[in-house]
Amino acid sequence: MSRKCQLTGKKANNGYAISHSHRRTKKLQEVNLQWKRVWWSQGNRWVRLRLSTKAIKTLETKGLAAMAKEAGIDLNRF
Repeated sequence: MSRKCQLTGKKANNGYAISHSHRRTKKLQEVNLQWKRVWWSQGNRWVRLRLSTKAIKTLETKGLAAMAKEAGIDLNRF
């Protein structure tokens, strides 16, 4: 499984680490992913998803069903 948020699609970003002498080396900025168990009321069960911390915060306001519909994922698979 790739390191990608299942609801928002966030993934790693390529960037440069710049030293004091301004030498550049490539680095990978990973997403802060967490395994989260979320209650899905329409399915009447728990769903285990790998979410970014930003998605967890948004999930509290929007709700799981709305975010899954926006992302176009079927929660029955999880």
